[in-house]
Amino acid sequence: MSFAELGLSDKVQQAVAAAGYTEPTPIQAQAIPHVLARRDVLGIAQTGTGKTAAFTLPMLTLLETGRARARMPRTLILEPTRELAAQVEDNFEKYGINHRLSVALLIGGVSFGDQDAKITRGVDVLIATPGRLLDHFERGKLLLTGVELLVIDEADRMLDMGFIPDIERIVKLVPFTRQTLFFSATMPPEIQRLADAFLHNPVKVEVARAASTASTITQRLVATGREDFQKRETLRELIRNATDLQNAIVFCNRKRDVAVLHRSLQKHGFDAVALHGDMDQHARMAALDSFRSGEMPLLVASDVAARGLDIPAVSHVFNYDVPHHAEDYVHRIGRTGRAGRTGQAFTLVSPGDDKSLAAIEKLIGQSIEWQGPTLAELPASEGSSRRRGGRGEERSRGRKVKVRSSERSRGAVEPAAEEPARPAPPAREEQPSRRPRQDRGERSSNREAQGRSRREDDADERIVGMGDHVPAFLMRPVPVKKTR
Repeated sequence: MSFAELGLSDKVQQAVAAAGYTEPTPIQAQAIPHVLARRDVLGIAQTGTGKTAAFTLPMLTLLETGRARARMPRTLILEPTRELAAQVEDNFEKYGINHRLSVALLIGGVSFGDQDAKITRGVDVLIATPGRLLDHFERGKLLLTGVELLVIDEADRMLDMGFIPDIERIVKLVPFTRQTLFFSATMPPEIQRLADAFLHNPVKVEVARAASTASTITQRLVATGREDFQKRETLRELIRNATDLQNAIVFCNRKRDVAVLHRSLQKHGFDAVALHGDMDQHARMAALDSFRSGEMPLLVASDVAARGLDIPAVSHVFNYDVPHHAEDYVHRIGRTGRAGRTGQAFTLVSPGDDKSLAAIEKLIGQSIEWQGPTLAELPASEGSSRRRGGRGEERSRGRKVKVRSSERSRGAVEPAAEEPARPAPPAREEQPSRRPRQDRGERSSNREAQGRSRREDDADERIVGMGDHVPAFLMRPVPVKKTR
């Protein structure tokens, strides 16, 4: 099947041919005719299958007639992240090269004034994140009563990010007679409920089983210790030994870990950039541009880069952390193996990740092979070793041991002797209410003696209140004024 058979206009077909595409993907071939027929569409397809073009191309054809009015966009596209919104804008610029349509992008991190100016002139296509869209609406700068077509993209990501209340509010603001396109890679029960509420007699287009992974991706599990320094070392070895590695995305669960891992990789000589939600918009776009251009082959990112980003040539994906939500695994590894290319995905698994891993394998309907030893075969020293602060103490197989300073260099370890239980501290009424005052030198020597005794004592003694020390200001006598 060719694009000419889908009913697209000549201008759109010329732009698609200029972009180098000759055949539509399955989601495009099934969804585009229904969109052109003004039907509501529920599209379910794994990431990297061309969902963006499945609604961009027919929208361009439908918008060839009519014109935009001030502050009243004709179409509205909702995206969960700034990067996805900017990527959709790029699609309209690429495929709408033969059209004279106005496109506005409403995202955070950009001046309100510039966005207001575009809306005031009138836009045919409004691409926005939910929060910034509602900000403009509440300021009285935007009217949604003229929206003819509403697109809700990456609906499952909207759910994960807590945007569903905003989406429900926005849907109430647009006309009831609009056409709605609803796209998602996974279909949990909550997303199904929203689809039933937002869509009217929709056509369901499903080209792949929900939450399935592409067959072009080789998936492997790598066992590692639970400590951060062990995981970082394992990741560096994977990157060094990876075959045919051109560039790679490394995913972390927390934004704090993104920054720490980014600095660690740079310290060990790797060219890497970071991307997470706390970065300003300019820094985020600069990081993506340097990664897309090949200037930086490694991108350390949070799940902000897991959904919908179109970087076709990513050869590897490394999950530094097993994702908490099984659906995020599908989106993460979907950054590689796109557009028919092959890709490799490695997931670092530590002790304690069993439940998350089981949920992932249950969701994708297959078991993931291990590379090297499994988690059960991991040496006990790697799976359970823990760095501990403190003097002369280490953790070995769950019990406390004491390392003598003379034997630490030789590695000799002996169990710490158990000490008898200490008596409970005396009750408050048994403690003297006032001590005789001491001079400064005596108090200093007493404190030093107490400090030495505590340092020489290996056991951790629980300090109740202020312990044996009473601040000097509490020892001063309180003058009492005599009343007549």
